Amino acid sequence: MDKRRLRPREGWQRIVEEQGLVWHTQDGKPYWDESGCYVFTLKEIETLERAAERCHELFLEAGDHLAKRPEKLARFGIPDWCIDPLLAEWKRDRPALDYGRFDFGWDGKGEPKLFEYNCDTPTAMLECGVVQWQWKEEVFPANDQFTSLHDKLIDRWRYMARDLPGQRLWVTHYGDELHEDTLTATYMRDLAEQAGLETRGVLIDRIGIDGEGRIVDDEDYLITAIFKLYPWEWIVAEDYGREIVRRMDATLWLEPIWKMLWSNKAILPLLSELEPKHPNLLPASWDPVSVGSRHVAKPILAREGANIVISEDGRETGRTDGPYTSPVIYQQLYDLPEFDGAYPVLGVWTVGGEAAGLGIREGGRITGDEARFVPHIIEG
Repeated sequence: MDKRRLRPREGWQRIVEEQGLVWHTQDGKPYWDESGCYVFTLKEIETLERAAERCHELFLEAGDHLAKRPEKLARFGIPDWCIDPLLAEWKRDRPALDYGRFDFGWDGKGEPKLFEYNCDTPTAMLECGVVQWQWKEEVFPANDQFTSLHDKLIDRWRYMARDLPGQRLWVTHYGDELHEDTLTATYMRDLAEQAGLETRGVLIDRIGIDGEGRIVDDEDYLITAIFKLYPWEWIVAEDYGREIVRRMDATLWLEPIWKMLWSNKAILPLLSELEPKHPNLLPASWDPVSVGSRHVAKPILAREGANIVISEDGRETGRTDGPYTSPVIYQQLYDLPEFDGAYPVLGVWTVGGEAAGLGIREGGRITGDEARFVPHIIEG
């Protein structure tokens, strides 16, 4: 694993815009950063693939464990009235995309170490599945890349199409100012259409409940299956949250409500409890002492690296601000490798439990929303 300096392509902004990445620059600095690329050997990529697929198995094990011991969900911050419907959906095992991004720390030696699993509303799909592949084809046509996310998601939608009434899908998201969610939802909608589905778009705040208590869009069409880029913990906190949960049988939600288990950082101490010697896990706990004097405090429901605190031998050595006040877990600190003053986090995507691609974000010691996306190649 290494990093190589490069000269960005002439007119790269126009090129990536044509591929759909319209928010390639943030605060005057490139978010899509092709002034360098990471270089991996095939053996290193195979190590990352294996780590992600093993972690997916761990999360399946943890879900089954929680279904048998629901009392452990008391620390997940899930409303009591959601727990029975959530576990019922887990046991029911209805169709799901079952996709997500495992974020690892790794220096190319030993085993990658899992930081967290983004699997309810993961972003950076377009960058991983399309933009960096097109960059590689132009800049390094003779090299390979760990990027099959685009094709695997189309195959997954094609597989699921038979279970969607009328092969129709609604796609919803929050109308964010930066358009990150808009872009990601639009990309997912395009993938579903390539798989043969009819799609309809609706903003999350335009979804409602009609006089018969059914979930409908802003044109009063009954929503039978919907892909949402809006966290479940936010959905259940909305005025209509109880109605949505009460009517799971009438509408297929993608991803399912049980993703509240996997996307919640409260699952990290549970994984440590179940598999304390797993090679891809960092020790995690509700008690900082048990994970050692060098650790990271993470709110269980925080996003984009917000409200993180790094402590080393009793000293605070890193902190980010943010709005999250949920309980925190503690995870042993992993020292990320440093390249040109930046620290890369390796996001390995899986679809249906199979490794599907690598997206790299680099920033400071805490990866926040200002982190850049840097492409990669395979060499040797």
